[in-house]
Amino acid sequence: MRSGARLGIDVGRARIGVSRCDAGGLLAVPIETVARANDGDADLRRIVELAGEYDAIEFVVGLPLSLSGGSTPSTDDALAFAERLGRAGGGLPVRLVDERLSTVSAQQALRASGKSSKKQRPIVDQVAAVIILQHAIDAERAAGHAPGRVLDLDEGLPPL
Repeated sequence: MRSGARLGIDVGRARIGVSRCDAGGLLAVPIETVARANDGDADLRRIVELAGEYDAIEFVVGLPLSLSGGSTPSTDDALAFAERLGRAGGGLPVRLVDERLSTVSAQQALRASGKSSKKQRPIVDQVAAVIILQHAIDAERAAGHAPGRVLDLDEGLPPL
């Protein structure tokens, strides 16, 4: 298991959930929900600022694939955001991991904890980011190597 904190990122059209894990890669916890900036880079600046605060070694961005593993408009949006984050991220690598059903799992967990749909809205993205990151660090611990793939900014967006 590599040592160092990571930031988990759940990219949505309106909001971006952000989580982090401890340097030992044991437990992912929510940090905040960042408003998506569709006409600027305020969202990227905030996420890069959080990476600095937590001494992150990489960004783990959830890739929302279809159930069959194919690309969707949300996949394309997450890939484009990941590329922008990679260029703005001060040299930190961006790791892309499969996040199928993370938001659904987050909503189910919040509902099971007694949160109404209205109360879920502000935190569901953070919970999805926790699920993405926890799955990634658990997979790394079990397999002995980092999950997903690193975005190569020189080669452009990777094929699925």
